[in-house]
Amino acid sequence: MTFTLLLVSWLTLGWGMNFAPQPASSPILPPSSAQSIEPCRIYGSIYLETDPRRRSYCFATVYLEPDQAFADVLIFKESNKLFADKAGFWYFTMARDFADYALFVTDNRNLADFSIYYTDVRSYAGCRKQ
Repeated sequence: MTFTLLLVSWLTLGWGMNFAPQPASSPILPPSSAQSIEPCRIYGSIYLETDPRRRSYCFATVYLEPDQAFADVLIFKESNKLFADKAGFWYFTMARDFADYALFVTDNRNLADFSIYYTDVRSYAGCRKQ
């Protein structure tokens, strides 16, 4: 009798299951098409991934542009993590766990979210004006 009373009250209060109608599920989209990547917001410590098997664990896909004129972001390699505090100033880490962003490097420009070019001049680093 006590068990039946507890079971009926548990089901009546809705603690056991959610009988509300669920919204229609949307198709699963990859992160690159579901949201747009803003390369100007990426700075700090960066880990560059080159293994295609680990591409899904990366934040974005980048292409190393051979020419400065066509790059979306000009990158200056910082030697200290504390100075990598603006767009275009990146500190490269050798360990994926200590990086703020993990980026996959591709050799196909069509698959990349944005392109980068390494510059030796600190004042040139940053986003290209669009």
